[in-house]
Amino acid sequence: MDFDDSIWQVRRKSNVQRENEHRSEYERDFARLVHCASFRRLQGKTQVLGLGDSDFYRTRLTHSMEVAQVGAAIAEHMRTRIRKRQEIFMERNCDKYIRRFVVTGLLPSAHLMSAIGLAHDLGHPPFGHGGEAALNYCMRHHGGFEGNGQTLRILSCLEKYVNGYGLNPTRRLLLGVLKYPVPYSQAVALQDIQYPEVEGLPWLIRKKECKPPKCYLDSEADVVEWIFKGLSVADRHIFSNPPVCNKKISYYKSLDASIMEIADDICYSVHDLEDAISLKLITKKKFFDALDALQEDCDWRKICSHIDASLLNKSQKNGYNITCESVEKTLELLFDQNDAVSKESFGRLIHIFISNCLIHEIPGFESPLIRFNAVLPKPFSELLTLLNKVVVKLVISSATVQQLEFKGQRIVIELFEVITTDPERFLPAEKAEKYKEAETQQHNGGMRIICDYISGMTDEFAAKLYERMFCPHHGSVFDRL
Repeated sequence: MDFDDSIWQVRRKSNVQRENEHRSEYERDFARLVHCASFRRLQGKTQVLGLGDSDFYRTRLTHSMEVAQVGAAIAEHMRTRIRKRQEIFMERNCDKYIRRFVVTGLLPSAHLMSAIGLAHDLGHPPFGHGGEAALNYCMRHHGGFEGNGQTLRILSCLEKYVNGYGLNPTRRLLLGVLKYPVPYSQAVALQDIQYPEVEGLPWLIRKKECKPPKCYLDSEADVVEWIFKGLSVADRHIFSNPPVCNKKISYYKSLDASIMEIADDICYSVHDLEDAISLKLITKKKFFDALDALQEDCDWRKICSHIDASLLNKSQKNGYNITCESVEKTLELLFDQNDAVSKESFGRLIHIFISNCLIHEIPGFESPLIRFNAVLPKPFSELLTLLNKVVVKLVISSATVQQLEFKGQRIVIELFEVITTDPERFLPAEKAEKYKEAETQQHNGGMRIICDYISGMTDEFAAKLYERMFCPHHGSVFDRL
């Protein structure tokens, strides 16, 4: 299980370094992401709540920055615990020395993990998951659309750092954002997805019926094949053919992707809750009533008690004599009128999740990069799931948020419909040229170019373009979108 990182630092396009270059390849990945246009556009894309209602809550940009920080913190915390010889492995029947040796060299650097965190949401379209379902419906006969798959496409193809190669990132960064290593066509077949045909008013689709499967797009098959060259033939076969049970795919992922996924879960569960509390969308009573309503799934007070016991045991084992408030008390203090107290409580929750991640070994893989995955074990994962369920129930599933999602869904579908009627007339000059080229190379290949154009829009850009094209008293040749 020796790990050679050199094969993961290569790029698809020959790697030309500038004179006196002192940065590592992963530092260069990080710098390219910070400065790329797709990353900046995330400031204008919805996270959960619609843009423009407040300047407090998260956008896709601030969310991605937080995922980058939390992901780097998880990796560094594991590295520190290994140095201190504190247990970080779930299984205890293997040679700890060998595993410590392998994982120490395997854990991603702060720059690499931050780059993966910054990149993980680049492909999400305007208007959140409503926009994603809308674009997938529009592309249902042309290869579909999925936000994670579009992220891979942006990194490897669409961004303009290296012509035709996107940001030309390292192989390891691309593997780190490949959360779902199954092509769209295969995922649709495995889950037997049948999209509806809506006549007349296609924007009246039901979002849950048009959600895409988690996947990469078939158009990036050559990129994924290149990524997999870092793996053995046997590993490639297992990695790209995950088990399926009741049409649910259990995806494999790399160590870096597993860390990023935990960081993402922490950020959207805890930080979305913070936004909702700060904007008075969730009160203390509603929060605890919602937790009580979930008692059939699990007893949240028992989960909190188990976490308290685990934290105390680890503190004593490592020689610390620290008395901390209970997790139940921390949840109560999230609603404290003193902002400093509330912020400290959110910070403690995040620290609890970060500091209790472990390494799980997946038998059957040869490459350590996919043989080892980060996991958040019970009862910590149960608490994180509960927080997410409360946010979904009280905020994301609320009529007000869903109405705004629907409005975005309509904007996306109507823009797509009108542009496809006469692409060379309605697309900007550069996009129109790409459309003609794609149509020449492949029948209906231009549909992917239209999809790229709309998915890259910010919420505000899409809304203004909609007004220009559909509202009689809006839009002028002098307007700059």
